[in-house]
Amino acid sequence: MKLQLSLLTAVLFFLGGQTVEAQKAKRDTVQEEHAIDEVVVVAYGSQKKETMVGSSTEVKAKQFADRPISSIGQALDGASAGVKVSTGTGQPGSSPSIQIRGIGSYGITTSPLYVVDGTVYTGSLAAINPNDIASFNILKDAASTSLYGSAAANGVIIITTKSGRKGKDSFNFGMSTGYVQRSIPEYERVNVYQYYPLIWEAIRNGRMTSVPTSTLAQANTYATTQLISGVLKTNVFNVADNQLVVDGILNPNAELRYSDLDWQRPLMNTGFRQNYELNYSGGSNTTTYFTSVGYTNETGYLIKSDFERFTARLKVDSQVKSWLKLGTSISGVSSNGNNSVEGVDSNSSYINPYRWTRTMGPIYSPYAHDPVTNANLYDNAGNIMYDAGSGRGADAAAGRNVIQETLLNKDLSKNYYIISRAYAEVKVDPYLTLSTNVGYDIRNNRRSTYGNKIIGDAAPGGSAEKYSITEQTFTWNQLLNYKRKFGQHNFEYLLGHENYKFTYEYLYGYKKGQIVDDNDELINFVTPTTLTSRTDNYRKEGVFSRLNYDFNSKYLLSGSIRWDGSSRFSKDVRWDSFWSLGAGWRIKGEEFLKNSGLISELKLRGSYGEVGNDRTDSYYMYKSTYSLGYNNAQEPGILFGFLADPTITWETNKQSDIGIDFGFLNNRISGSVEYYKRVTEDLIFQVPIPVSAGVPDNNISRNVGTMYNRGFEFSLNADVIRNENFTWNINANASTLKNQVTELSNGITEIINGTKKVSVGHSIYDYWLRQWYGVDPADGSPLFLVADAFANTTAADIRTVNGTKVTTNFNKAKYDYSGTAIPDLFGSFGTSITYKQWALSAMFTYQLGGKTYDSNYAALMSSYSQGGALSTDILNRWTTPGQITDVPALNSSTYTSSNAASSRWLISSDFITFRQATLSYSFNTETLSQLGLAGFKILVSGENLWSKTARKGLEPAQAFNGTTSNRYTPARIITIGFNVSF
Repeated sequence: MKLQLSLLTAVLFFLGGQTVEAQKAKRDTVQEEHAIDEVVVVAYGSQKKETMVGSSTEVKAKQFADRPISSIGQALDGASAGVKVSTGTGQPGSSPSIQIRGIGSYGITTSPLYVVDGTVYTGSLAAINPNDIASFNILKDAASTSLYGSAAANGVIIITTKSGRKGKDSFNFGMSTGYVQRSIPEYERVNVYQYYPLIWEAIRNGRMTSVPTSTLAQANTYATTQLISGVLKTNVFNVADNQLVVDGILNPNAELRYSDLDWQRPLMNTGFRQNYELNYSGGSNTTTYFTSVGYTNETGYLIKSDFERFTARLKVDSQVKSWLKLGTSISGVSSNGNNSVEGVDSNSSYINPYRWTRTMGPIYSPYAHDPVTNANLYDNAGNIMYDAGSGRGADAAAGRNVIQETLLNKDLSKNYYIISRAYAEVKVDPYLTLSTNVGYDIRNNRRSTYGNKIIGDAAPGGSAEKYSITEQTFTWNQLLNYKRKFGQHNFEYLLGHENYKFTYEYLYGYKKGQIVDDNDELINFVTPTTLTSRTDNYRKEGVFSRLNYDFNSKYLLSGSIRWDGSSRFSKDVRWDSFWSLGAGWRIKGEEFLKNSGLISELKLRGSYGEVGNDRTDSYYMYKSTYSLGYNNAQEPGILFGFLADPTITWETNKQSDIGIDFGFLNNRISGSVEYYKRVTEDLIFQVPIPVSAGVPDNNISRNVGTMYNRGFEFSLNADVIRNENFTWNINANASTLKNQVTELSNGITEIINGTKKVSVGHSIYDYWLRQWYGVDPADGSPLFLVADAFANTTAADIRTVNGTKVTTNFNKAKYDYSGTAIPDLFGSFGTSITYKQWALSAMFTYQLGGKTYDSNYAALMSSYSQGGALSTDILNRWTTPGQITDVPALNSSTYTSSNAASSRWLISSDFITFRQATLSYSFNTETLSQLGLAGFKILVSGENLWSKTARKGLEPAQAFNGTTSNRYTPARIITIGFNVSF
């Protein structure tokens, strides 16, 4: 169809009060059909993609609609260059951590800002049903984010929910079901037959070190007699303790008295996932509507970990008058579940099931056995009895049983959400639009924990805790938008004002002394130990403006500014401005390329701007505070809690970006190349102050530092084959990142925190560790480079090996920088194939370079384990003079040096993960129409299908800073399901 060309504008859809428009045809003198312009959602509005000068990535619903994900955060992994994801845990309903374009801060949040349907969202991502989302847009540079001002330093993710469309009503139903398994394999560990001789060897070698006059025979005898009674406490074989290991050899006649020695099997098995979705949408010429209900139930592979969510949503948009449009949406969410132990915060806790099933020696059974018959013991109710651990070594959690405690303890959550949005849009004239958006969210999180009275921290009385947290956010903005075209000159001007209010209410109670069984309500406990509450308030106000200009979609300019005031800071410094300038040249629009068949898109763009970060841990950073509750009987007491710097203010990000977008062969090949640099100034650090000042923790938070992140981003998308019956698409993205601290003021030269040291000229993720040298081939001693202070001293623990001064004493080891957790390259690649009704998609994520400090592995490499598990790598230990190995001799006298934190435990962070895949078949619509169906699709989908790392058991993507913890590793989920439309 040919058109008499004039500027015609059609509203394609209206989402969250943001008008997304598309031109049907461009002004031209040639009568031909034109493609509808692509538009994307941006801050407080929408824009034609070809005129954008900012850096953003849009991901549409069809790219994640069929995946078995509980949180939209999971869909961010691999979605865009420059976006790094720390994988979520295996806890059902968990969400990953996200960093956009590097490390935005050291002491406060590095997470992006989330905006849902035009207003800020601070709730859990798991509360948003992924099937209700139409798209999300990742804004990465200042030109894209500056209108969000003091909260936009770490990027912005705009989530747009689904709306109804004019025309025939649509009814859709989908369901899927599948299984949940562990995706990261366990570290390989020695078995029960290998274990006893290894510990015997450590005792024997230690005896010869501590008592040099001992003969080999005497040391052997000592090790044999001490192995069970003195160290391991338990002998699971049917031979006498003093005959179990003789001269380093396990008694060949030894047979196991029982074999139920696996601590992981009772706790970790196969979970189950099911999901149901139902939505109904449609609309008339004046009103559109979308309503949905959803149900998700997922049980994790760890027992007593699950997530259940009910969602219901209604969205209505109505063109009430030709000049007035109104809309509203409301979502109700109810979720509940059993929480597993948080491995990061409880890394070494006795109730951490990931730690104690991994590090428990292979000689201990979790169950009680008859000392004569060796049979399992059962109580009067027929329940199997557990071993409380009185007969275990020092490294085997004596007196505890993580399986029994996991079964008896409780940690339950019930969460209720209301997420509501409303807008009004008044068309004053063809060019001027006034609109207002209101968002109100309320979240009530209720959590109950129970500590059993039989074994563990709460024994013998039992304990109960109750948490109630209510969060309310209210956002109200008013927008004036003016769009005008003068010939080939296009202007858009936005003026806005926004109020934001956040209220946090916390109530906590803790009681001990359970009265009757099977009741964990507080009324069933005798002694109130803690009862406390608090209310926090946070307010923010902003005024903002943006001007976009383009000349015939060729020469592009954009500028924005926002003035923000934050209640986190004192009135003298709480207001500041954030701004951006951007420009672009759409070279494709020039006459010499307009008719090019090879080049279908070519745009050069750049921007510079400043955005902020006010999301500190405290809502009152400028106020010195006191802690209540330190009472002496009836006498009230308070304690100095926090010393504030009244001049403290937000961190500022100065961001620059330059990029080129390209497309060839009618966009069969498209992509972009970008370079960015973001400089964070006024970094908030904890500055040490003298102990004599009497200040808690001996520090004060101040704006004292500067650092930068910079890198390149590459994105490529190509239709290798594209015809009526068959398409094959490949896509990939890659990113680099360089982070460096450039200033630490106020006399600070370094800040050491765990395995890292922050100093000028280094990244905040650079390792600062003792320098491991290796193993002395002469005697198997662990060796470290000697610190300069001891290099010229003479002592028995300092020696020269291969011309290098080293020490066997870790206390004299040299500290130095030892690489970084930041990779050289990270990203994703994938493919999608369609053949007639068949469709297949797959995505891989990867990382090259960087190092991980594998403390989990270190715990399995002790040179003297007293009941703890051992890696199979311990079999490569030094045993013979002249032997070349990287595993020191087993030795109960020198093991503290062997096991010390050092560069020994660093390993490559390289990985590749088969992140997700989906295979589907859509039945022919002509056939379905005879059955009254509009569509029917069956599918199989999987998440976290496979990974390759430098060491079996390693999970290098679990933390941005490169450390590991005993945590719930991610789950592999494979589901089968169908979608039907009427």
